[in-house]
Amino acid sequence: MKVQQIKQAVRLDALEDWGVAGLPGTEPARVSGRQYVIPGSEAIDTGVFECTPGTYRRSVKQAEVMHFIAGSGTFTPYGEETIHFRSGDTLFFEANTEGLWKVDETIRKVYVIF
Repeated sequence: MKVQQIKQAVRLDALEDWGVAGLPGTEPARVSGRQYVIPGSEAIDTGVFECTPGTYRRSVKQAEVMHFIAGSGTFTPYGEETIHFRSGDTLFFEANTEGLWKVDETIRKVYVIF
């Protein structure tokens, strides 16, 4: 199949529990998601990701594109200004972008990690 479709990703029920993320002394966020494999491009990680309110560090080493379909919060790249995001926004991360997530309202995003 050359085209995969995620129907109504904002309401997708079949998410897998991916555990918790959080900083010491903060309420841990629960993360869940569902990965999709692109045949012939297995090195690309893509899917749907959900995270409950909380604060945690980002340390993904690859470039990433994400489009928020629900929720809101902030991301503060180390050494840079805070970025506020909400449902409908898209973020593009350079490889090796590290920083601090603060999820205010449960987020759900569609993502591609290169």
